[in-house]
Amino acid sequence: MNGIEIIASAILGTSGALQIVTSGAAAYAMKAKRKKSIISGTPSVSVLRPVCGLENNIEATLRTTFETTWHGKVELLFCVDREDDPIVPVVRGLISEYPSVEARLLVGRDHVSGNPKLNNLVKGWKEAKHEFVLMADSNVLLPADYIERLFARWDDETGLVTSPPVGVDATNMWGSLECGFLNTYQGRWQLSSDTFENGYAQGKMLFWRKDILDAAGGPEALGAEMAEDVASTKVVRAAGKKVRLLNQLMPQPIGERDFKSVWSRQVRWAKVRRMGFPAVFCAEILAGVGLPMLMTLILTLTGLLSWWWLLAVPALWFGTEYAVASLAGWPRSLRDVASWVIRDAMLPLIWVSAWRGNSFEWRGNAMDASEVTAKARG
Repeated sequence: MNGIEIIASAILGTSGALQIVTSGAAAYAMKAKRKKSIISGTPSVSVLRPVCGLENNIEATLRTTFETTWHGKVELLFCVDREDDPIVPVVRGLISEYPSVEARLLVGRDHVSGNPKLNNLVKGWKEAKHEFVLMADSNVLLPADYIERLFARWDDETGLVTSPPVGVDATNMWGSLECGFLNTYQGRWQLSSDTFENGYAQGKMLFWRKDILDAAGGPEALGAEMAEDVASTKVVRAAGKKVRLLNQLMPQPIGERDFKSVWSRQVRWAKVRRMGFPAVFCAEILAGVGLPMLMTLILTLTGLLSWWWLLAVPALWFGTEYAVASLAGWPRSLRDVASWVIRDAMLPLIWVSAWRGNSFEWRGNAMDASEVTAKARG
């Protein structure tokens, strides 16, 4: 083989191996018997949910917060920036509907970082009176036993339990594309990483023992990075602990999306990963089927591989993802499979776009890495 053929073969083999290993590891993570939890009794829990505006299925997702089966003490703290936010009547209505549940709406923002969600959450952390604190985004559906599931993952090495979202209930193609990024791509990789004892946080759900984050400086310490999940991972690892994932990830109703919003969200998250863990992000270029297909084409043109490999590679690629989605019960219709193909065609473009600049817009808020760093140091 000449030099080009050696390089193409190495890239194809490495990418294919990663696809198979991460799919298998994700499947294992969902079914494996975990280390026994060290939690006994029914510890008290404070649940913080930042709210802002009227999102898709917002009343349904927030309602699930109240319907927990946990027998210990639970307080619910909903955090909003402004009294005139349209979500305020929805939250107050739910609080009135569940008078037996200890719940409050906290209004105001503490400017402790360049991260608007974190600024919204700080007041809730200050008010939280229990040993364990769950930060859960408003657009995640919480099953009735969500607290039991979180404690089940808390062993003697745990510093944080987290769950990336599983996209469900997409109503158009671009919603399915959003699910494709969340589920068989990001969710698969995160579950796989957890299997190899290298779990990392996802900001949708952060379940802390309060003293661990307080020892690092409290929620203000999470403002040291562009995203609180990157900072959370670093805080936990610095404490000599591990981030654990739930076996069954929490669902997020997606509804309708448009291509522009999916693209901008994925570029934003890619920039966050690139700035937070640059070495790992460099390897993401191997994650989709695009580069392996290019290498396969090169090897077929040189005669090293037969033409049927151009069908075998994508069949292997998306077949493993379909198997993971089937095992997990994630969306896997023909439209979903088509969205995986579109997603992988986008991945190299997203990867390149992530290297352009250190700023982005999130919910109308301009965020810049230099400003975030300066705020954290100040």
